[in-house]
Amino acid sequence: MRQVKVQIKINPGQINRPSAIRKEALKAAGLPDDKNISTRVLRRSIDARSRKPHFVLQVVIGDPETVEPQESVFTPLPLNGKQVVIAGAGPAGYFAALTLLEQGIKPIIIERGRTVNDRRKDLKRIYTEGLINPDSNYCFGEGGAGTYSDGKLYTRATKRGNVGRILDLLIANGAPGDIRIDAHPHLGSNVLPRIVSKMRDDIIACGGEIHFNTRVDSFLLDGNRMSGVVTGDNEIKADAVILATGHSARDIFHALADQDITVEAKPFALGVRIEHPQPLIDKIFYHQS
Repeated sequence: MRQVKVQIKINPGQINRPSAIRKEALKAAGLPDDKNISTRVLRRSIDARSRKPHFVLQVVIGDPETVEPQESVFTPLPLNGKQVVIAGAGPAGYFAALTLLEQGIKPIIIERGRTVNDRRKDLKRIYTEGLINPDSNYCFGEGGAGTYSDGKLYTRATKRGNVGRILDLLIANGAPGDIRIDAHPHLGSNVLPRIVSKMRDDIIACGGEIHFNTRVDSFLLDGNRMSGVVTGDNEIKADAVILATGHSARDIFHALADQDITVEAKPFALGVRIEHPQPLIDKIFYHQS
């Protein structure tokens, strides 16, 4: 049968009952409860505009082989001899590495900071001793800036590509499955470190390299092509270089300018954190005191 998508309302008391969700979805689609028909929740949000909040679900209905999620979301190929240097072990760097491995290309990640677990120790020293490690802090280190500050899974980009695959990769590395369907998915700083560690293990197991406590000082150029990087006294040659440094690595931008490498300006978002007491938020969103 062809796939059918329906939108249904579910009371909070039924949200953890798959049978109730299936029943409402089939009813909305006008279909019988046939064992050869599968249902899967695609999206979940809360409508708290009325005095009785409820969940709004988007559900897909169809044959099991088309509705059920794929078992494997990461399929690396044998390395083909090509290699790419990636500056930065944040989300952009790690997902770039996984994508390269699926093409049989070896990623070599250069990260100025420390591993995600060692980084936690440096963060503790910031608020207990007032000491800041310039290369391992809230901005720098494995996992990127969001690992120990927030962890929202959100993008403002209009051409986002296959966001679902990114969520599936996170789930495969230990993230809760709810992020695949929640309207505003979130991974806290208590969950992200182990996900990041698992991704690192996968990259290394597939033949990639990750070098921590290592800075990219300058770039190797072959005419108008970037052919590698210089880290201290070492040169690492590559077929291409990916700069996944985030916007705080000013030394990288100076290095690009020093070597007359063209850089295109790009807008970025500036976030402001405003905290409110939890009871106030509950009252505003859920009409509860």
